[in-house]
Amino acid sequence: MADIDVTPVARVLGLMISALAGIMLIPAAVDASFANPDWTAFVESAAVTGFIGGAMVLATQHRGAFELSLRQAFLLTVASWLGITAFSALPFLGLGLDYTDAFFEAISGITTTGSTVISGLDALPPGILLWRSLLQWIGGLGIIVMAIVILPFLRVGGMQLFYTESSERSEKVVPSAFHLSAWIVTIYLVLTATCALLYGAGEMSAFDAINHAMATLSTGGYSTHDASFAYFQKPGTQWTATVFMLAGAFPFVAYIRFLKGERRAFWRDPQIRGLLRFLLIAVLAMALWLWTTREIDLLDALRLTAFNITSVVTTTGFASDDYGRWGAVAVAAFLMFTFVGGCTGSTSGAIKIYRYQVLWIIVRSQLLRLVSPHRVVLLRYGSRTIPADVPASVLAFVAVFLATVALFTVALAGMGLDLVTALSASATAITNVGPGLGPIVGPAGNFAVLPDAAKWILSVAMLLGRLEIFSVLILFDPEFWRP
Repeated sequence: MADIDVTPVARVLGLMISALAGIMLIPAAVDASFANPDWTAFVESAAVTGFIGGAMVLATQHRGAFELSLRQAFLLTVASWLGITAFSALPFLGLGLDYTDAFFEAISGITTTGSTVISGLDALPPGILLWRSLLQWIGGLGIIVMAIVILPFLRVGGMQLFYTESSERSEKVVPSAFHLSAWIVTIYLVLTATCALLYGAGEMSAFDAINHAMATLSTGGYSTHDASFAYFQKPGTQWTATVFMLAGAFPFVAYIRFLKGERRAFWRDPQIRGLLRFLLIAVLAMALWLWTTREIDLLDALRLTAFNITSVVTTTGFASDDYGRWGAVAVAAFLMFTFVGGCTGSTSGAIKIYRYQVLWIIVRSQLLRLVSPHRVVLLRYGSRTIPADVPASVLAFVAVFLATVALFTVALAGMGLDLVTALSASATAITNVGPGLGPIVGPAGNFAVLPDAAKWILSVAMLLGRLEIFSVLILFDPEFWRP
């Protein structure tokens, strides 16, 4: 362990924690403007967070610039998500939550999962509602940067396929990592503001519009109402949300390419084409099934299925209806949708479209080899040849991902949870979707009734899923710490 210099890691982490302290003052100001006494919880949390973050920065003074090694990058990736979550939980203690529930709510927000242990959202102070949305919005931005800049170099689960989208390769989207980050932040802000304006032009109040816009673009799914999106009745509001959930699930590099003049950037991206085709087939099939079996008007069925399927596939987790009551076919389908995910370089979680596409390329090549054993099959993804190490990386990721779901399901079942709750809770945590299935953790349920041990297990699952599993598992390999 001594071989890894943790000083740069601690310094960057201290800067992040100090910035988090400043962000805590935003909901404090909102509560104060509404004359709500809960502002003190945010100020006190900001003081503790700022003190510790500042102390870490001062204790790790470093002259000049420094670069992180590969192992330091792994360590910082995990430490930053854990550290920010630990301090983000502090304001929730002001609601009367114990630290287990506070940590669960914070990590669910920062990983843009959207599972919650809090009920009575309609009566909560505005500051805490805004804090939940801010956590998801910040987490979504961090996820994009991590997926584009960091994970390809860590070679996690086939992410090396997207080296060409990083700032360090010859096919540069923008000249530097700084410019890349600036583009991402600007696009993220503009999309969020546009979504909020459209929500506000519909039926939402300004406060609801801002909160739901942040939760939509981050594909997080936190709402300011217990009924989630079922609280809003106008079809236009749900269609707006559907469009912007998709916007959050598209790779942000495609936005940059489009704005820099590549007008066909979105359609040329095989991930986007694959995601749209999958959603089109799934929505039409489910809508026709609802129309014929549940006696729902076809247009209403299209709206319901488009919203809820897009919500689950993009791992947002909003719900406009309890799809657990649509029948056994719908329950099975939504469990499958939980594992899909959006595009890499987006705010979505789960396995992601590109890995399914690579898996299909591998399967098809194997079929061709069975027919023609001596045939040389060139594996291509879009216009690029797939690097030799990507197939094994993707296969390993999917295998470990599914094995992790199975392991966590057994662990939850051992705590007395029924199979549907244990399986769907594990799946929704690791895929960062939010709601599971069944009466307990389903779209109309809540995670508050789960045992504390189950909440900690699911917190670990959310972190594993968000950091693509291998980024966390590598820290437990003794080889990682050896010189």
